[in-house]
Amino acid sequence: MTRSATHVVELVATTTRLDDDVDLLACAGDQGWLFESADHGLAGRGEALRITLPPGAARAADAAEAVAHAFTRVEVADEVGRPGTGPVAFAALPFDDEAQATAVVPALVVGRAADGTRWVTRTRSPGATDDTDDPLAPGRRAGGPGPSRFDVSSTRSPESWCRAVVAARDRIRAGELTKVVLAREVVVEADAPISPVEVLGRLRAAYPSAYRFSVDGFIGASPELLVSRAGDIVRSQPMAGTAARSGDPSADARLAASLLASAKDLSEHRITIDAVLDTLLPFCSYVDAEAEPSVVAVANVQHLATLVHGRLSSPPANALSLATALHPTPAVGGAPRHAALAVRAELEQLDRGRYAGPVGWVDAAGNGTFAVGVRSAEIDGRRARVFAGNGMVADSDPAAELSETRAKLLAMLSAIVRP
Repeated sequence: MTRSATHVVELVATTTRLDDDVDLLACAGDQGWLFESADHGLAGRGEALRITLPPGAARAADAAEAVAHAFTRVEVADEVGRPGTGPVAFAALPFDDEAQATAVVPALVVGRAADGTRWVTRTRSPGATDDTDDPLAPGRRAGGPGPSRFDVSSTRSPESWCRAVVAARDRIRAGELTKVVLAREVVVEADAPISPVEVLGRLRAAYPSAYRFSVDGFIGASPELLVSRAGDIVRSQPMAGTAARSGDPSADARLAASLLASAKDLSEHRITIDAVLDTLLPFCSYVDAEAEPSVVAVANVQHLATLVHGRLSSPPANALSLATALHPTPAVGGAPRHAALAVRAELEQLDRGRYAGPVGWVDAAGNGTFAVGVRSAEIDGRRARVFAGNGMVADSDPAAELSETRAKLLAMLSAIVRP
């Protein structure tokens, strides 16, 4: 058990091993927190602590400092001692630095590691002994029947969005920037509340290898690892460059081969990898990337992906500080960063909210995992905002870019809108 000598202890986090398996999605319920992939993850419910993260250009440093300061108020008793044990803060940060953001330390967190280790952490006031919240019991679910009718509409016409693509392409050709990402928004209005658990259950079945998340109404199944930190090891797997999938293995193999041979997609991908390497280098004693990208298939689309890995310098940077330093990568913003973000704000005409921002968790030791918040939706009762974006470069074709966003939107729409 550890205690800060300079801070008053307000909470105690106790982590114990859990013998029984647990369904993390069911544990989180509709009102809890979730971050899971195929064989590991965390689920939380109840609220022990809510942390306000400062807005502004200094968020990369200030957000991590705010969370680290909050953790000094928590005494830790941890018999498991691995990433994700002890107190854990979940966060889904807005795309824009100036927007308000929070992180939450749940009162109860259940974790499962890839090797099968399971645990439960309870964070509560000193002296409290209430263990009535059974970690194996399902979390709260919305009552009543689910939606039976859905109204789906775009907030911007396809023609208007394609004109923005042409404008972006012209400015890239003029040398103002090399890439900019433009997103689209589709709004779903249902006749009854939309259940995050129901949507995430469908996403789990369709995208078992994705990073599935639920944080204060922001849900999704992202294929893209922004950053993970375990001890002094850091990893990232940026994705940029996309092709459709047909469902026919032979045709998909040809599409993948074309993607790997595409000068446009390879150039777009290289921009992102170089930016990630340049950002991580000051934090690392070494950092490297795979020599060539691979193709990662995700249901109806496939992406170029490259694993970046390194060893952090001592003392290793906190996972949240790494995530906020990397955000936004060229895969979701463009390059050069400042020019691309200015053009995006002018042409996109969209408040992204938390779409394409960092989403994940960080523990008191600084370990954590953050995905890029794509293939996502903001759910508020009967309403869902669904987003998808594409990277524009000098030879982007508006019709092809529009088609690609439709394929990406389908990932969430097919999980929300049901017959």
